[in-house]
Amino acid sequence: MLKFPYGISDFYQVATEGYWYVDRTEYIRTVEEVGKVLLFLRPRRFGKSLWLSTLENYYDVAKADEFEQLFGHLAIGQNPTPLHNRYLIMRWNFSAVDPQGDNEAIGRSLHDHLNACIMAFARRYRGWLSDEIEINRDNALFSLASALSVVQASAYKLYLLIDEYDNFANEVMTASTERYEALVRGEGVLKTVLKAVKDGASGLGIDRIFITGVSPVVMSDVTSGFNIAKNIYLRRAFSSLCGFTEDEVAVTLREVVETCGYPPDEAGKALQMMHTFYNGYRFHQDAERVYNPTLVLYFLDRFQTECKYPRDMLDSNLAMDRNKLRYAAGLPHGGQLILDALSESEPVLVDRLSDRFGVQDMLLVGEETALIASLLYYLGVLTLEGEAVTGELVLRIPNLVIRGLYAEQIRDLLLPERGIHEVGRKAARTLYVEGDIEPLCEFVEERIFPVFSNRDYRWANELTVKTAFLSLLFNDILYIMDSEPEVGRGYADLVMIIRPDMRRFEILDILIEFKYLSLDEMRLTGEEVRGMSREELRSLPQVEEKLAQARAQLGKYRPLLEAKYGDLLRLHTYAVVALGFDRLVWEEV
Repeated sequence: MLKFPYGISDFYQVATEGYWYVDRTEYIRTVEEVGKVLLFLRPRRFGKSLWLSTLENYYDVAKADEFEQLFGHLAIGQNPTPLHNRYLIMRWNFSAVDPQGDNEAIGRSLHDHLNACIMAFARRYRGWLSDEIEINRDNALFSLASALSVVQASAYKLYLLIDEYDNFANEVMTASTERYEALVRGEGVLKTVLKAVKDGASGLGIDRIFITGVSPVVMSDVTSGFNIAKNIYLRRAFSSLCGFTEDEVAVTLREVVETCGYPPDEAGKALQMMHTFYNGYRFHQDAERVYNPTLVLYFLDRFQTECKYPRDMLDSNLAMDRNKLRYAAGLPHGGQLILDALSESEPVLVDRLSDRFGVQDMLLVGEETALIASLLYYLGVLTLEGEAVTGELVLRIPNLVIRGLYAEQIRDLLLPERGIHEVGRKAARTLYVEGDIEPLCEFVEERIFPVFSNRDYRWANELTVKTAFLSLLFNDILYIMDSEPEVGRGYADLVMIIRPDMRRFEILDILIEFKYLSLDEMRLTGEEVRGMSREELRSLPQVEEKLAQARAQLGKYRPLLEAKYGDLLRLHTYAVVALGFDRLVWEEV
């Protein structure tokens, strides 16, 4: 049975206790060659901390006697660089800084963390340092200066590792722009600390620095305090540094399937499940897609332990990303961008991924959404699809678990009153349990259409309606669901296919085709449409024509889905026609 290091980011523990490990040590040589002060960005829970721990163990002079045990079986151990085990290592982790309280309290927490790290450094390298490091408990920068002075007097140099450099600042940013600005501007505590690091790297003891984080926003806002880092996060050479390839996942799944006693073909089914929910991240337009490692470990650990798929495919540690998506939705035009991304009404295009932009840049944009799209990319809720024929970069939602976060965010945008969510949830349940779409259509008509009518959304068509339904119906515990999946040579609007492991429940597969009629097309006013009965609306020639079109498309898609899923399919199909943002007409086909 494999030991999966879920929640473990300590390379030493992984290497010495027999945990499953995907070898990324060949990147150490590339890191050495590319520069001495490096900034590497990836979304949360993407293996950055384990990578820093790998560097720590490789370069630590105190681990020289254990080099063969730790790295002998790995790529870098077969051909090590001359710098292995040549550094004193100091490691900071800014996720340990408490973002709560006022800026004075945050500054105190930051100084306490740095002092704790410097004291641990002094204890660890007592045998390699000839002098004592003086600790000032009220001023960690004094402590750092003392440590660097002592390092300079030794035979060694310092390698500084900073993990999640923007963690606590991002938490403050999403809560209060004013407090955030105070942290990163002028004599703000974060800017002051990074300026001290910059000074230390100018011949005062720090030889190399590797920094990880999520986005370039904080670094941009403190740029005058720290403008020496080389950005490597958009380089193809590092696109797979963190994250697992599909081949790596497939090999491991075969072992898990064998452990559980399943037939070999179960590995292919499990891989398809993981591909749908977890794959899709691309960090260079020409690079291979990779899986989020935390989600992979979450799935593999649960699958091996229980010999069945996890009920909830979204690890709760990733669910926290909904707060970042909520922040982006509150930025100028951010809500519209999120609607566009989920509806796929048009591709999200950017000329380039911005690698330096601050908070004020995002707050002051006009109609341009490139900066917000770039932010969503760094947060891991958009990823690179490729290049458009115009040369622009195409961004899309990477996978189904992230699509669920979008659906949730749009539901919150449309229905900010939390008590209403339960009404919508019950209406959705009536559809997939009883096959009755009427309560859901009435809910959309009564609760969501008034919201659309009162907002200036730039598109108004069946995609708008589809997105509203998707936000209410999205259920990745029971369904594999997507908008506009390819079916044959066409695209179905909304398909909800029961997850293979959930077919034991009495629920239905759902296929819905949406159509939209503007009031101008019908030559009716909103008041006139609202005053007509459902049957009167259904008898309108334009409505009859749209229903006929939907029936024809459903008639084409049904046999294709039946051929794919066979007798397992319990498919119910529906045509839904929206009349402006006022009324709905529907029928089961």
